[in-house]
Amino acid sequence: MDNTLRMALLFDFYGPLLTERQQDVFEMYFHEDLSLGEVGEELDVSRQAVHDILKRTGTILEELESKLGLVEKHTRRQELYRELLELIELCRRDNGNCQAYLAAMEEILKAQQTS
Repeated sequence: MDNTLRMALLFDFYGPLLTERQQDVFEMYFHEDLSLGEVGEELDVSRQAVHDILKRTGTILEELESKLGLVEKHTRRQELYRELLELIELCRRDNGNCQAYLAAMEEILKAQQTS
């Protein structure tokens, strides 16, 4: 996963835990695609100040993820859902002969419950 996508996911999960200033800078830089200089002009701070805020914000987001793991759990759940949907589609293609597919689905669901 590239860094921009990772930061966006982390922000989606943990953004409300950041200060309003950190949220504003993050959104301008990542969501509005403004440069460091443009964000600095908008907020009347230096380009270096924007860089420092983004770096500190990224560190905070990564620390929250390392402690709570919400993005990792979300990503794993999405993978499991894709696997289940693939098995459902295979079952449909096999004219409803689903015994083997149902067993595989049950294993996936059991794995999800224990994680």
